[in-house]
Amino acid sequence: MRVLGIDPGLTRCGVGVVDVEPNRTARLVDVIVLRSPADLDTPNRLVRIADGLEAIIDEHRPQAVALERVFARSDVSTIMGTAQISGVAMLLAARRRLPVALHTPSEVKAAITGYGRADKAQVGAMVARILGLDAVPKPADAADALALAICHAWRTGGVAGAAVTDAAAPAPAGRTTTPAQEAWLAAERSAAVSGAARRLRK
Repeated sequence: MRVLGIDPGLTRCGVGVVDVEPNRTARLVDVIVLRSPADLDTPNRLVRIADGLEAIIDEHRPQAVALERVFARSDVSTIMGTAQISGVAMLLAARRRLPVALHTPSEVKAAITGYGRADKAQVGAMVARILGLDAVPKPADAADALALAICHAWRTGGVAGAAVTDAAAPAPAGRTTTPAQEAWLAAERSAAVSGAARRLRK
C-alpha cells in the first residue's frame, strides 16, 4: 500500500510517501517540505502548495492520503492556514478518487511510539527507525508527514480505501505487530475500559 501523508501548513507543508507491506514493514519513497513565502497573498500561497502537492501525487500515485486533523490552537492564523491547506489537499485527492483519512496528532503519536503524548523528537526517532533511515527527516514537518502515512497504513491494515478501524481491534491473522503498536493497542484498550467504567458510575 502506498500512502501519501500530509502535515498541512501554509508556510511549511510536510509531505511524505511510504510503501507499507502486508507484514507492516515500511519503506520511504519520498519526503519533502513544501513552502510558500509570507510576502505572497493567500490565494497565491495556496496555489504554490497545491502545485507541489499535485506534482507529488501525479509522480508517486499513492493509493490513499492521510492528513493531520485540524485542531484548536491559540494562534488563529495557524489554524486558518492549516485548514486551508487541508482543504486543498482533500480537493486534489477527491479529483483523483483517492480515499482521504484524518488522524489526530495523539493518534499518530500512539501509533508510531506507543505513547499518545510523545514529543516531536520521539516521533522523529521512531519514524527513522521504522523506515530504516540513518537520520531523522528534517524539519519536523517532514517526519510528521511520514508518521501520518505510516499510522494510516497500520490502522487500515494496509488496504487501500479501507476505513480507519477501531484501534483496539486485534491485528489480522498472520500479521505481526511492533512493540510500539502493542503498546498503542494496550493503551487504547485501557482507555476504552476506563471510559466504560466512568459511564457506568454516572
